[in-house]
Amino acid sequence: MNRSVNKSVSPIPIPLKYPPFPIPPARGRLFMSVTAATAQSAPDHHAQFIELLQTSLDQNGFIKLVLAKYVGEEAELQRVIIKAVTVKAQPNLSFVYRYKTRDITKNLPLVEGVATIAALLPASFKNAHLLAVTDEAQLEYSKKGKASLFKSKPQQLREAPSAEHNREKNRFLELSRPFLKDLGVTNAQHELIPAMSRKWKQINKFIEVFSHALTSSPLALDKPVRVADFGSGKGYLTFAIHDYLRNTLKADGEVTGVELREEMVNLCNAAAAKLDHPGLVFKCGDVRSVAPSELDVMIALHACDIATDYAIHTGIRSGASIIMCSPCCHKQIRLQIQSPALLKPMLQYGLHLGQQAEMVTDSLRALFLEACGYETKVFEFISLDHTNKNKMILAVKRAEPVDPAQLLVKIEELKAFYHISEHCLETLLRADGFLN
Repeated sequence: MNRSVNKSVSPIPIPLKYPPFPIPPARGRLFMSVTAATAQSAPDHHAQFIELLQTSLDQNGFIKLVLAKYVGEEAELQRVIIKAVTVKAQPNLSFVYRYKTRDITKNLPLVEGVATIAALLPASFKNAHLLAVTDEAQLEYSKKGKASLFKSKPQQLREAPSAEHNREKNRFLELSRPFLKDLGVTNAQHELIPAMSRKWKQINKFIEVFSHALTSSPLALDKPVRVADFGSGKGYLTFAIHDYLRNTLKADGEVTGVELREEMVNLCNAAAAKLDHPGLVFKCGDVRSVAPSELDVMIALHACDIATDYAIHTGIRSGASIIMCSPCCHKQIRLQIQSPALLKPMLQYGLHLGQQAEMVTDSLRALFLEACGYETKVFEFISLDHTNKNKMILAVKRAEPVDPAQLLVKIEELKAFYHISEHCLETLLRADGFLN
């Protein structure tokens, strides 16, 4: 799980190395059309971009700036996301340095922040994407150092986010959202029901994880985002992700909740119809019976044993850019594992034996996802009320394909070490030719 750390910053910017998956150069229809976004002909694109940034700040229209494609030595840094915040009644720019397993946040006064950005382009970063209320701009540098600047107007005016740094834990959803009242999270006055505080925390954490994954994914929001949530239950997270796509991101979300219990399906469909949520539907079934041919986001929380493997396989087969699953009950591998003699004194205790099976099973799942072209993380997540399982496997499709040969060798060595003859996910992937 990412952890945010606030550190003091030297006014002198330090060049940083950016990993190989920047913001896609053509993000949605804003940059897809020559008529919608035209390259600037003026020679000093750097100065023009900084001027656009300064103007957005002066007019209180700044939303976000993402720096990518940089050429330093910093290990595991993925991108830098810059937003406006207010610290001790003074406007600041918050620089979030996103690493593979953590975030580091550095707040700078506006003048110093703009100067830092200007110094880092193009010396360190080769790509910058500015999002403002009335403008959107992208500055790119080629391998030969040639700059290109693309600008466009949004299809509709956006709302600038609040810059208050000390507001309530930077919630991704507001308690005023109507679906929360209908699902029993809030009362008629849109106040949180105390018994639902853990659920409310989990919903927000889930959307936070999804938001971060969306930022680094190749998904564009100019076309419908197709989501399937397998084992959706009462639909808390299904409604939340749909609401986040539709109302926060202003995207066309097409979300399907899949649940075996028919009474839950009927309850959720009634709530969706009552709230007039376009693009939200619930279906009775499971990952085997309701499997869309094409998906952008696949969610499966607490699918038991090999049901997680079927869900991951569905996500890969359907071309999902984001796969989010929370596995449990690792029975298949536990029955196969033959631990080395050296480990048997440690594994004579049942709890440790179960933890070993869980670790091996989910490590192999993560490695198979990596072999299929995904950047994969395994981290702690907030548990659901009915289980203490709190692990999440998050996979985001890479912009560029990878050669899986070395990964497959490591997988075979790991299987041989534990005498594992079959992993369900591997069987499903090989049957479809993903690992051949």
